[in-house]
Amino acid sequence: MDEARGVVEDALYKCISNNVSDWSKIKNVVKDALSDFLWKKTKRNPMILPIIMEV
Repeated sequence: MDEARGVVEDALYKCISNNVSDWSKIKNVVKDALSDFLWKKTKRNPMILPIIMEV
């Protein structure tokens, strides 16, 4: 789980550095990065549902 958290953090930093502020684009970037990571680790495609909450 720590590795997956790192993948998500890297994806978010990538969005921040590219000035991406659209919620759907951020969700897609996170979903794609995590999907690639999980495929490499498990050779499976789980359903990934990113939920972003504004605080």
